[in-house]
Amino acid sequence: MAGGITDTGELYSPYVGLVYMFNLIVGTGALTMPRAFATAGWLVSLVLLMFLGFMSYMTTTFVVEAMAAANAQLRWKRMEKRKGDDEEDEDSSSGVSDSDVLLQDGYERAETRPILSVQRRGSPNIFEITERVEMGQMASMFFNKVGVNLFYFCIIIYLYGDLAIYAAAVPVSLMQVTCSATGNHSCSVGDGTKYNDTDKCWGPIRRIDAYRLYLAAFTLLLGPFTFFNVQKTKYLQIMTSLMRWIAFILMIILALIRISRGQAEGHPSMAQLSGIRNLFGVCVYSFMCQHSLPSLITPISKKRHVNKLVLLDYILILAFYSLLSFTAIYCFRNDTLMDMYTLNFTNCEIINIAFIRYFLGLFPVFTISTNFPIIAVTLRNNWKTLFHREGGTYPWVVDRIVFPAITLIPPVLVAFCTHDLESLVGITGAYAGNGIQYLIPAFLAYCSRKDTQLVFGSGTVNKHLSPFRHTFWIVFVLIWGFSCFVFVTANIVLSESKL
Repeated sequence: MAGGITDTGELYSPYVGLVYMFNLIVGTGALTMPRAFATAGWLVSLVLLMFLGFMSYMTTTFVVEAMAAANAQLRWKRMEKRKGDDEEDEDSSSGVSDSDVLLQDGYERAETRPILSVQRRGSPNIFEITERVEMGQMASMFFNKVGVNLFYFCIIIYLYGDLAIYAAAVPVSLMQVTCSATGNHSCSVGDGTKYNDTDKCWGPIRRIDAYRLYLAAFTLLLGPFTFFNVQKTKYLQIMTSLMRWIAFILMIILALIRISRGQAEGHPSMAQLSGIRNLFGVCVYSFMCQHSLPSLITPISKKRHVNKLVLLDYILILAFYSLLSFTAIYCFRNDTLMDMYTLNFTNCEIINIAFIRYFLGLFPVFTISTNFPIIAVTLRNNWKTLFHREGGTYPWVVDRIVFPAITLIPPVLVAFCTHDLESLVGITGAYAGNGIQYLIPAFLAYCSRKDTQLVFGSGTVNKHLSPFRHTFWIVFVLIWGFSCFVFVTANIVLSESKL
């Protein structure tokens, strides 16, 4: 859920945190990147990928800074409350413990040096990140009411886009694999043959009919989880992560083998400006992690070099995305690259081992199906938080029926109308992803800095202050974010007007 304060959870080392962040960022969005690379040209794609990776890293440091500021304010409020309680009891000074004296003394010296002893190794600092403060809670701490509502609106739209992508990706993969495994289409998903939705799949059943049947089955099987609470277990995370990395490594190795044998068919262009819109959205979506940073960063045991750790993660992810995309665009012709890259490996000419073909073809089905209920419950809870009023409760029908229904129905309808995954990912990333990845972190950094100076004084320094501490970088990110909105919208309008 986007809002609220929860327990930190079990601590882990910085390197385990690095792996967790890598696994979070490199997800389903990476499977749509090869086609986006091919449609925009390899040079434009590489430059944009590097730039957006840099921008994402910058805003990640903004969120970490805001997390530290939120922790400091929570501590300050507790100490302020304790000070008020102590003033009411004239004899309290004779019975306080050493830790109470430290807190009281620290409060009085708030503007000159750290004021709270954190039970960790190293020097005590009020800006230590020890409590998990989610983005929704930070928004309510640092934004006004309008800002909080805009935050929830943005994250709800993003989660709707996520669910629509998931709801379309699973039926598309099942349709491509099963329709191509029957009749004259056997082993031919990646052979360059372009199928229309009206082409036959099984007997009188068209491909679009098969897709919608799979969508209906997907909704009936996983939709009910929206009406209940689900939790991602540790073992489920391990299983899905293992499957994901086996699939990614297999695709890279198979593409490299085909290229080394001289069987590569790809001749990518350097630049095609018409493909930049979708590439932008795909890249933003593929670097998305800001909304989950509190869950990832807070449990890290030693956060002294957390920004350097995050930078290393982004460099590794950038290298991985480049390797995956470049092997894809040189291995396959542009017109044969599928929206879901795994489907290119269901062709017998690429790999003649049936198990590997079906594993890669059905890979999105397994991994996405486990994530769909979790995202749905997260979206449902954000709807509840958005409309929640202090002390109020929802009627049973609203709580158990209305909120789950408005969570599940819209993305299923979108998936029913279109299964163009590249466009779905592109639009989700370009709009809601743009807000979550650029605008919200920049506003959080700006407002948290103002609040920190107001509460602790201008001389107080946040130990997790972003390397991009000058106000110029915040202004730059905001201008970039708003410019992206304008560019993407203008591009869509112009594209539609030409049709």
